[in-house]
Amino acid sequence: MQPLILASKSPRRQELLKQVKIPFDVIPSDVDEAQYPMKSGPEEYVETLARAKATHVLDQHPDRTVLGSDTVVVVDGEILGKPKDSQDARRMLRQLSGKVHTVLSGVAILSEDGETVFHGRADVRFFPLTDEDIQTYIDSGEPFDKAGAYGIQGFGAMLVEEIRGDYFTIVGMPVAQVVRALRSFSH
Repeated sequence: MQPLILASKSPRRQELLKQVKIPFDVIPSDVDEAQYPMKSGPEEYVETLARAKATHVLDQHPDRTVLGSDTVVVVDGEILGKPKDSQDARRMLRQLSGKVHTVLSGVAILSEDGETVFHGRADVRFFPLTDEDIQTYIDSGEPFDKAGAYGIQGFGAMLVEEIRGDYFTIVGMPVAQVVRALRSFSH
């Protein structure tokens, strides 16, 4: 059997698949997320984006199994994507300061034989952040390629007071759910 295709260039998702010893090739999807406005709730939205990314790569490799994924941060009813610049990162981190937010990671596993689509969820509480905390984190360079302007697996761990739910969803993919879905998918 050929390795899974991961339709993402995310180093975090690649590490998660390596961690659970799933063989994979990386063929990033270049889906324009702006083409997919949120028409329903954030759960459906993140699943729609994951499916779109997997479909784009499956269309190019119809004989393979493709995994697409997308992660969003939701706070006060607003979806926070990746920050455009340091000012946008500062705005997001201020919005997350001292609050609970939800992280959703959508997953779509597709092949010519079928599909399974789901999402993982975790609630994260940030400590109240000072302007100095925020500036130090922005200066680290870490916020710029991450939904919600932070990465829990890196320096951003200092921002987090509490987690409820799946840690790996916050990193970028609910890996235990993925393993189980792949097992049932291949039977």
